[in-house]
Amino acid sequence: MNRGGPISAEPRINDRIRVPEVRLVGPSGEQVGIVPLAKALELAQEYDLDLVEVAATARPPVCKLMDYGKFKYESAMKAREARKNQAHTVIKEMKLRPKIDPHDYDTKKGHVVRFLKQGDKVKITIMFRGREQSRPELGFRLLQRLAEDVQDLGFIESNPKQDGRNMIMVLGPHKKKTEAMAEARQAQAARKAERQGEPRA
Repeated sequence: MNRGGPISAEPRINDRIRVPEVRLVGPSGEQVGIVPLAKALELAQEYDLDLVEVAATARPPVCKLMDYGKFKYESAMKAREARKNQAHTVIKEMKLRPKIDPHDYDTKKGHVVRFLKQGDKVKITIMFRGREQSRPELGFRLLQRLAEDVQDLGFIESNPKQDGRNMIMVLGPHKKKTEAMAEARQAQAARKAERQGEPRA
């Protein structure tokens, strides 16, 4: 039987607080002490602030004088910022043949460089066909060469290993995804500023 309706995650504020006395914290975090609820509400009116219950399970409950609307807004902004900075590491995949021609190799390497710069992991798969399967060292050498070519941006997170007809290696970025995102945002802002600064013809 649910008498009190749904339990709200919001703290109780002002006249929703139903206790005889509270442990009061002032607007700057100073301890006022235990005061009757009526006195706490009076102080809240004087300061033009809200009385907010911050620790309901304490005896007596702890209440703080604050601008609740502003507090809610700032909390929402902080949560949004935290979500924005939470980066999901993505694993990109790049497939190569053991006997790849130099131009193709450079193109694929360019993609790997871009992924690592973005802070993503890259799974490199060498695909063997027919007789190539009896020459795994070709794939191994190619993977080693690629790892050396991009060592400034990434490291071998998972060593080359044979998996059926394929050989797989995972490269991890030196840079965290969040750093890469922040750098990309800065570069974008710099480019925008540059464009705005260019004299119009």
